[in-house]
Amino acid sequence: MLRMSLFPVRIALSTVMFALTAASPAVAAENAVVKPKGTEVKVTAEMLGAGIVSSGVTLPPIPPVTGNRKQPVPSWGKPLPYPILIADRRNNRLIEVAPDKRIVWEFPSPNLKVYRGNEDVNFSSDGKLLAVSEEDNYDVHIVDYEKRQLVWTHGTPDVRGSGNDHFNYPDDAHLLEDGTFLTADIRNCRVVIIDPKNGRIVTQWGTPGKCVHNPPHTLGHPNGATPLENGDILLTEIQDSWITRITRAGKVVWSTRAPNIRYPSDAFPTVDGKQVIVADFWKPGRVVIFDPATGRISWEYFAKDGERMLDHCSLARELPDTGDILVADDLNDRVIVIDRKTKEIIWQYGEFKKKGYGPGLLNYPDGFDIDVFRDWKAALRK
Repeated sequence: MLRMSLFPVRIALSTVMFALTAASPAVAAENAVVKPKGTEVKVTAEMLGAGIVSSGVTLPPIPPVTGNRKQPVPSWGKPLPYPILIADRRNNRLIEVAPDKRIVWEFPSPNLKVYRGNEDVNFSSDGKLLAVSEEDNYDVHIVDYEKRQLVWTHGTPDVRGSGNDHFNYPDDAHLLEDGTFLTADIRNCRVVIIDPKNGRIVTQWGTPGKCVHNPPHTLGHPNGATPLENGDILLTEIQDSWITRITRAGKVVWSTRAPNIRYPSDAFPTVDGKQVIVADFWKPGRVVIFDPATGRISWEYFAKDGERMLDHCSLARELPDTGDILVADDLNDRVIVIDRKTKEIIWQYGEFKKKGYGPGLLNYPDGFDIDVFRDWKAALRK
């Protein structure tokens, strides 16, 4: 195991717009007029987590992108068909783990001021970039997967606010097909789409200070915004467990309350796009798959105690190929696969309630994505 020392962020200045970077006089003057000031946030030991850490594993060469979400690379089969990229929140790192539990890719924090507490991560549609959100660092990022570099940041680290350049607990992060960046700004009660080219909000649903369910005008503390195959967005609101499908133009397609869920977290469509899967961020936690047209539950996982019990699970997704359920079990410090039929845990990375950053350990894993882009199975055989 290796604890890494702090090292400078390597920045491509042509693409990065750090809020901390000095602006030109003209831009500074404009911002002085239109940008509300934010409020500095006290950084606690919990927010710093384990600091800058790495597993210390020698990483294999990255294979080329040969698959996509519609045509994934060859499956590994049960229990986990594809490698998964995990946002290991309190280790301040991203880590990719193969189905055989080998670590194949890792991105430790390059700088705790700018990058700390990564809690959601998702691949771009071409598999080459990663969208990352950081709730209690009040910023979002784009990471270049192959270069392992932070290439874009929006928001001001450790400063909360509601203007164009500030967030108040941004959760969930996706790069859309057109290159814009989608995130749910929980405590501002809004969902925003940002153009990374100029850092401007191009779409906003919800109104800061008005936290009640009435999309697209107002939202009740949204913590999930997931793009669908046709371009629509699936919104998750904590307040009253609302799940809403909305078009990019802001038209509500449908809106319904997630059944049997106290604190919904990051709703996703099922693989066939017909149902919704959502995690209950609670103790004991729960995972529910339901039909939004009828509200009827088609599958549910719930255990009251023991090692089968979920503790504040933040994300659940149906796995392609097998149909089993992948879950981020945050406060149990693990990511697990639940067999669809038997409801038994058939794969696990991380040890139950044991924090760490060496091989096999996690520290508050809060999000993940599935790497269907690279044939790691073939690459690791070489």
